[in-house]
Amino acid sequence: MSGLNGDFIPPAKPVIGEAEIEAAVRVLRSGLVVQGPEVKAFEEEFAELVSGRHCVAVNSGTSALQLTLMALGFGPGDEVIVPSFSFAASANSIRLVGAEPVFVDIEPGSFCLDPAAVAAAVTPRTVAIMPVHLYGHPAAMNKIMEVAERHGLAVVEDAAQAHGASLNGRPVGAFGTAGCFSFYPTKNMHSLEGGMISTADAELARTLRLLRNQGMEQRYANEIVGANVRMTDVAAAIGRVQLRQLPDWTAQRQANAKVLDSKITGMVIPPVADGASHVYHQYTVRARGDRGTAQKRLTELGIGNAVYYPTPIHRLKPFLTTEGAPGPWELPETERAAAEVISLPVHPSLNQGDLERIADGVNLAGGAR
Repeated sequence: MSGLNGDFIPPAKPVIGEAEIEAAVRVLRSGLVVQGPEVKAFEEEFAELVSGRHCVAVNSGTSALQLTLMALGFGPGDEVIVPSFSFAASANSIRLVGAEPVFVDIEPGSFCLDPAAVAAAVTPRTVAIMPVHLYGHPAAMNKIMEVAERHGLAVVEDAAQAHGASLNGRPVGAFGTAGCFSFYPTKNMHSLEGGMISTADAELARTLRLLRNQGMEQRYANEIVGANVRMTDVAAAIGRVQLRQLPDWTAQRQANAKVLDSKITGMVIPPVADGASHVYHQYTVRARGDRGTAQKRLTELGIGNAVYYPTPIHRLKPFLTTEGAPGPWELPETERAAAEVISLPVHPSLNQGDLERIADGVNLAGGAR
């Protein structure tokens, strides 16, 4: 596909290079392909990204969230505070353990949970807060942790899009009770598919290891009822290769974002909070006029773009009331973001010419003068 001014610039470009292929082949030839030495090594190496916390590898980011809620003992009658402006997996994981998501609004700048809205939503049934570090920008964790500590709540960080992001020098995944990462192919690093849970609690980590493997650490010595959400050694080997490249890729994403920041005037560029290190899983702008028209123009110009997320979770069918209506949620910033956001290419494969084309296209599509 080509645009009017050149080849199509994809919105994302997963990397699967020779090093990843060689790592996968090496594991396949070893015969140790499930829950073996590569998984253990990946967990140990990923721990360096989250201040040395215990890490537990699983088969997806969604499994990471669900298993964490299970390990914490949450279920029917419990409430978990979560943003509606996120991928459905955030709320799905809550429902999958029988608990109820309580949707609260976001900050307009970061697109992440508004701590004041979180504080206002706490009830006697609240057991946890699930901040989402959306698009790679860290949520306001210092304020969220204050709310959690005041009410004795667990904090489960959904860091699926934020590998390496930090706030005031502290990495995401190292604030709350646990942090949950995804290694889906479009993420800043991947393992084809997979997830990781980080926690400072050794007992919680052991429970997570039991839950991911049928409730056992030793074969046939089942201690609890568990699931089968193990990571394969092939996935772990690929993840280890990607993890080594993550710092350079992150620096390139940040450099690309800086170029776009300096050139885009036709739409509202994404602000970065004080003390935040944004890793730009997505470079998400706000359209000033009609978004559909802007997207159509960008596509005509060969510039990949997408909307994450056009429908807030509380308006999705599984989360409507029995009458088919949204629940009693008043989320004006969520609704506004869902109507305005457009995510643009920011991946490390872009060159200077691509970045200039993206900025020029956005300015044209946004009606800048």
